[in-house]
Amino acid sequence: MGELRVVVTGASSGIGAATVRAFRAAGWQVVGVARREDRLRALAAETGAEVFVADLTVQSDVDALRDHLEATGPVHALVNNAGGAKGLDSVEGSSVDDWAWMFEVNVLAVKRVISALLPLLRRGALERGVGDILNVTSIAGHAAYVGGGGYNAAKFAAHALTEVLRLELNGEPLRVIEVAPGMVKTDEFALVRFGGDRARADAVYSSVPEPLVAEDIAAVIVDAVTKPRHVDLDLIVVKPVAQSAPYLVAKGPLTVRAEE
Repeated sequence: MGELRVVVTGASSGIGAATVRAFRAAGWQVVGVARREDRLRALAAETGAEVFVADLTVQSDVDALRDHLEATGPVHALVNNAGGAKGLDSVEGSSVDDWAWMFEVNVLAVKRVISALLPLLRRGALERGVGDILNVTSIAGHAAYVGGGGYNAAKFAAHALTEVLRLELNGEPLRVIEVAPGMVKTDEFALVRFGGDRARADAVYSSVPEPLVAEDIAAVIVDAVTKPRHVDLDLIVVKPVAQSAPYLVAKGPLTVRAEE
C-alpha cells in the first residue's frame, strides 16, 4: 500500500492548518481544503501538502473537490474541521443571518462533504482496512451556555449528525470520530465571533492560564486516526485544565488549595 491520504477542511488557519502540519509530520499525504487560496498556497509551500480551494457551503465546489480527489488517488481519512461562530447574542435578539451562516458552515457543509466523499473513503478502506471520518465539533455541542445561542444549536446538530452517521455505518470498516474542543486560542475563532473586534477577541483569553492551542487539537486528531484499526475513539472532549465547562474558566495561576 502506498502513502495514506487525508483530506482536511478549514485548512487555511487555526486547527485546520495545524492538523495539516501534524499529518505531514506523521508521513501522510494531505489535501488541505479552504476558501483562501493565498493561505493555502503558503501552507503548501511550507509543508508539501496538496491544497484545493473550495467553499464547502457551495455544492458545486464540493462536487469539484470530489472529482479532483477521485482523479488523483485514494482517500483514507477525512477531517471535517471547517466551522465557526458568530455573535454572543441571546436567542431572542440574535441575527437569523448569523444563525444561517453557522448552520451552513458547521452542519450543512459537513453533510455535503461526507455525502460526496463516502464512496472514496469506502474504496480507501478496502485498501487500508479502515477509513476515518473525524468531525471537529465543540464542547458547545454538549453543554449550553448563556450567549451560545446559534453556535450551541449548530454544534449540537453537528454532534447529532456524527452520532447518526456512526449508526448508519455500523458493519462497515469506517470509524466515525468526534473531537470536541473547549477553549482553544487560535488566530481567528474569537475574532470572527466578534465581527473583527480584536479587543473583545483578546479579552476571551485574558488571564486564562494556558488555554489550548491549535497544535494540541491537531495532535489529538492524528492520534485518533492512527490508532489500530479496531480501536474507535467515538468522542474525545479536550479542554484546558483551567476550563471545567464552557461557562467556568479559571483566571490567573492554577494553585493547589491549602490543606485545612
